[in-house]
Amino acid sequence: MASFVTEVLASSGKLEKEDLSSKISKMSRKVEDTKEEVCDMINKKYGDFLPSLQGSEELMVQVDEVSKEMDALKNCIENEVQQNIHVAMAEYAKLKQQLEKNTVIITMLGHLKEFHNAMEEFSKALLEKKYVEAANQLGRARANMHSLKGLKSSQLPLLSALSSELTVQRENLIYHLGDEWKRLVIWKLPSSKEPAGLKSFLKVELNLTYVCSKDGETKPPALLCCVLQALAIQGDLQNKIKLFSQVLLKNMLKPLVMFPSLSVRVTEQQGEGTILALQCLENSKEERSTPSQVYSKLLLVLQTLHSHLLDVSIGDKKLSAILGEIIWTEISQCIIHDCLLYSIPTNSSQLEKYNTVIRETEEFEKSLKEMQYLQGDSTDLLKYARDVNCHFASKKCKDVIVAARKLMTSKMHNTVKIAPQSKLRLPKLPAPSSAVKQESTKEITIENAKQLSVWSLCLPACRISESVQQLMELALNTLCEAVGSSTPCALQLFFTVRNIFQLFHDVVPTYHKENLLKFPHLAAIQHNNCMYLAHHLLTLGHHFGAHLPQPLSDGVATFVDMVPGFRKLGAQCFLAQMNVQRAELLERLSTAHNFCNLDDEDNYIAASKAVRQVIHQLKQLGTVWQDVLPVSIYCKAMGNLLNTAITEVIAKIMMLEVCLFSQPFHSYILWFQRCPTVFTCCSTPNDE
Repeated sequence: MASFVTEVLASSGKLEKEDLSSKISKMSRKVEDTKEEVCDMINKKYGDFLPSLQGSEELMVQVDEVSKEMDALKNCIENEVQQNIHVAMAEYAKLKQQLEKNTVIITMLGHLKEFHNAMEEFSKALLEKKYVEAANQLGRARANMHSLKGLKSSQLPLLSALSSELTVQRENLIYHLGDEWKRLVIWKLPSSKEPAGLKSFLKVELNLTYVCSKDGETKPPALLCCVLQALAIQGDLQNKIKLFSQVLLKNMLKPLVMFPSLSVRVTEQQGEGTILALQCLENSKEERSTPSQVYSKLLLVLQTLHSHLLDVSIGDKKLSAILGEIIWTEISQCIIHDCLLYSIPTNSSQLEKYNTVIRETEEFEKSLKEMQYLQGDSTDLLKYARDVNCHFASKKCKDVIVAARKLMTSKMHNTVKIAPQSKLRLPKLPAPSSAVKQESTKEITIENAKQLSVWSLCLPACRISESVQQLMELALNTLCEAVGSSTPCALQLFFTVRNIFQLFHDVVPTYHKENLLKFPHLAAIQHNNCMYLAHHLLTLGHHFGAHLPQPLSDGVATFVDMVPGFRKLGAQCFLAQMNVQRAELLERLSTAHNFCNLDDEDNYIAASKAVRQVIHQLKQLGTVWQDVLPVSIYCKAMGNLLNTAITEVIAKIMMLEVCLFSQPFHSYILWFQRCPTVFTCCSTPNDE
């Protein structure tokens, strides 16, 4: 009977479900027991640090067996549910939920097993100095740790213990890698307390360990390759190479660029390594290294590093490419500022020779690209070398402005004599275009038969500052450089000359302001300086315009617009000095007691003293101005001041209420007889 019932129930599927439920319950208990044992083992291993190797291995086997049973049971349930889904949905839902829970637990146990195995393999590889394998196993353990964190049923205390263990072992690996790096790449540097200089750099050495292959070719050792690849896997390679690059730049590459007497010595020690050391060239007396010298020294260092250290592939890049990305910008700027900048020609005749520098720079970058230090077609260094015309003009303009400013701030009292027959020493320029020749021919054919005097439109005789004459010569030389130059260069040079004159207009009155008001001699010189510049600016642009490239040759090259400003500047400076002298004259005459009661001894002495002071002042001005100012300006200035003094004296006398034939008036007559020079006009200067 029982067998018959059993057969009936089995045929209906109910007995199988009851047996299945019983199996799941037993399996759940078994899973929970296994979970507790595994977690307890893991806690003891990574939390309490208890030795439990044998127990852990047995548990791992138990975990594998439970996993297999769970997989078989899962497949059985899923098949049964699919066949009887229309009648057993509710019954199987509960069983499936319990199964999913058990599945999560089994997954967690699997990750714990993988984590444990990875850490065991890591420790073994680290002892055998298989750093790449150790780094990979550490990465495997980290991946299982992240998977455990994603499971909802993971225990937080357990994860904390595993995370701490992972961190400790990673730092342990980084320490071992750093220790190996220090043994393979050894720096000898001067003391940080020692001042930076040529002597301190002579103590710099870099020792690289290497091995030789069977064919004798040197290459980075296998251990170094493993160290570098392990650092890359751990994400610490970039930082390590960056620190190495900073030391390399500061103590070896930059000094080789900055000090022409420094060179690098490469010493091969059989079976030990290669030493790069800086040494001083005994016979070197140059202030700056030439580009070829700099390139050869840098290439020797970088080729040695590439052969013994950097010829290692990290992923899809060479280590030399990583180092190049870090150092190239800084080293190229150093080459530009300490080498190429000083090799730029100082005049246009040297531009052809500079092509050598461009070729040397191209070869230098080509060598770097072959070693994969550089990527791409063109760099800032090569662009700078090729833009020689622009740099030549910029350097020339900078030097011109510096020289001009030095002249403007120099002392003004050193003067030279300018005569009407004096002319600017204009250089010989190449023949202008045919159009200009035809135009000049037409101008000659329509000339007037009557000619102006030879001295027409000439600058009158006077004295100007020697520095202003030199400033004009500087402007002429700069314009000569612009003739025959490229259009951008010519434009830059031309407008630099305009900037020179504008700088004079703005700087000189401010820089010499106090002296121009204090010393009448300097005020007269400044007046002449401004008139001298204005005179030559009228024709300066016309002389050079036809020989400059367009658009300068189309009428842009002119300085005529600056002429009114210079004339006004000179006039204002001299008028300010005239006002100072006029005020001093009036102040001295104010002490004459209004020329009252000259019969009184005290009044007479005061009036006589005031007049003598006025005469002395006028004589002094005549002395300092007579040989400086043009004759017409000198006469007008002295006449104006003398007129001021006479007008003031007459005004004071006319205010007195006296009779022409009275005794007091007779005293005025006697006073004028005693001071006959009061109204005597100062002597006229010789016309030179």
